[in-house]
Amino acid sequence: MAATSSNEIAIVGFAQSPSVRDADASEVQLLVPVVAAAIEHAGIERRDIGFTCSGSCDYLTGGPFAFVSNLEAAGAWPPISESHVEADGAWALYEAWVRLLEGDIDLALAFGSGKSSPSNPAEVWAQQLDPYYLAPLGIDPVSLAGIQARALLDSGKATERDFAEVVARSRRNAKSNPNAQLKGDVDVDALLAEPYYREPLRRHDLPPISDGAVAVILARGDKARAICSRPVWIRGIDHRIDAHQPGMRDITTSSSATLAARKAGYDGGPVDVAEVSTPFSPQEIVLREALGLPAGTNVNPSGGALAGNPIMAEGLIRIVEAAARIMDGSANRALAHATSGQLLQQNLVCVLEGE
Repeated sequence: MAATSSNEIAIVGFAQSPSVRDADASEVQLLVPVVAAAIEHAGIERRDIGFTCSGSCDYLTGGPFAFVSNLEAAGAWPPISESHVEADGAWALYEAWVRLLEGDIDLALAFGSGKSSPSNPAEVWAQQLDPYYLAPLGIDPVSLAGIQARALLDSGKATERDFAEVVARSRRNAKSNPNAQLKGDVDVDALLAEPYYREPLRRHDLPPISDGAVAVILARGDKARAICSRPVWIRGIDHRIDAHQPGMRDITTSSSATLAARKAGYDGGPVDVAEVSTPFSPQEIVLREALGLPAGTNVNPSGGALAGNPIMAEGLIRIVEAAARIMDGSANRALAHATSGQLLQQNLVCVLEGE
């Protein structure tokens, strides 16, 4: 949905934790300082927030309704108006954005968090697949991503060198990101000399296992201008979904990402920055084409998911990283993207602008 003058909503504050392999803190302990920092960044009082929405996954924590404990970070007393999505925090932001459209509140909080370290992601995420044909086989996300990479190679749309170049650029970009888990200069030929992990993927084509949290404050038009010197306006936001069964779609492209982008008002024109959620290196190539990003677009200057992948926070982090560059004046128009499901099944696109 594209924004109009009557539904102006902006990002006015945000914060995130560093992405780390195995955090000592619990999920709620990760969230408490992050939510407090986002509120402080926005320059508001906690009691002024009219709606709160969180994104997390009980499967990762290992307990039913584990997300309820995360509300401690938002301050649930006196009672607050809140909701939860069993999804990445980007979808929590979407729900908060929809809630603000009702017009009776001015401020909303969205946050996402995830601790992958206590679990085995290969076992957890197989549960996303259909329960009759694929889940019983235990097909893990890495094996599926390998199938997607092979399809991409066989279609002639990419080479293994293209995959390695995505990794090298991501690690190089992450050198300036204090929250990145993996960073540094790596040589493309050296990457290609490494052994396969799931052919044709090498280990560096995979995201790291990460723990982390992120929070965002949204504000309606006049309120945003009153409390923030450079609000980051959400000019359009939309999410779409492809068929659940990977065999029923062309996995060398992403029709749902294309449709979400067009519905969000992005037609493939220039943007200063694109932060896209692509946990596996070949997926950046798929998504660049699906979104219609022009050649030379500055993609994932933060390093992206290949530099830090706290599941259920990673997509919202992409929105924060794009917003940060608009708020500091280094960019004026950005595209942020989040994904969910296997092989880019569900995609959210957010178009952000300064003023």
